[in-house]
Amino acid sequence: MRHFDVEMNDLQNRLLDMAGLVQAMIKAATQELVARDPKQADTVFCFEKKVNIQEIVIDDKCLKLIALNQPVGADLRFITSAMRINSDLERMGDEAVNISRKAFDLIKHSELNPLVDIPKMIEVVQNMVMDCIRAFNTNDSELALSVLAKDDEVNNLKNRVFDDLKILMVKASDMETIQRVVDLMFIAKSIERLGDHATNISEDVIFMVHGKDVRHPRT
Repeated sequence: MRHFDVEMNDLQNRLLDMAGLVQAMIKAATQELVARDPKQADTVFCFEKKVNIQEIVIDDKCLKLIALNQPVGADLRFITSAMRINSDLERMGDEAVNISRKAFDLIKHSELNPLVDIPKMIEVVQNMVMDCIRAFNTNDSELALSVLAKDDEVNNLKNRVFDDLKILMVKASDMETIQRVVDLMFIAKSIERLGDHATNISEDVIFMVHGKDVRHPRT
């Protein structure tokens, strides 16, 4: 096997390892919220450091592969897509941290009943993240397209969450409840952004496989 092919395989494996860390961060952060388990925050912040380091290593590797090998065609598409996916994964990690921080504050108080549609949002987004990573690993553009189709579902769920939380805020008679409602709104927004990043990765997979840019607009 050529040295270039070995390096390309290593790049893919590094991205998959980073994706595994990010998925673990998302799972821990959302479990911290739903199960009211503050210990999950330790996992989130421990993995955040590893993800940040991996982002720098992967970017450096991509730049060296381009500079030293001058790839073209499918190889160049893979490397440029890898750089964008790397960035989206790191930002997913940031959103998991944001969820964890808000959840850590929320679980100090009694639970707002109910958590409205946030658990459903979490389920859909976790599936989107899992599928976009699998699509990248297997060059499965059809699976990537199925992730794009779920983006509207997440947006609709977020809107329902916001509508329900606004009602709770209007009915609230104390600042503590209002603050918890605001924190849940921030969490819902972070979950929506996780779905947006999964969508970005799926778009990159389609570009990587077919050389087709489906970002503006997706049809």
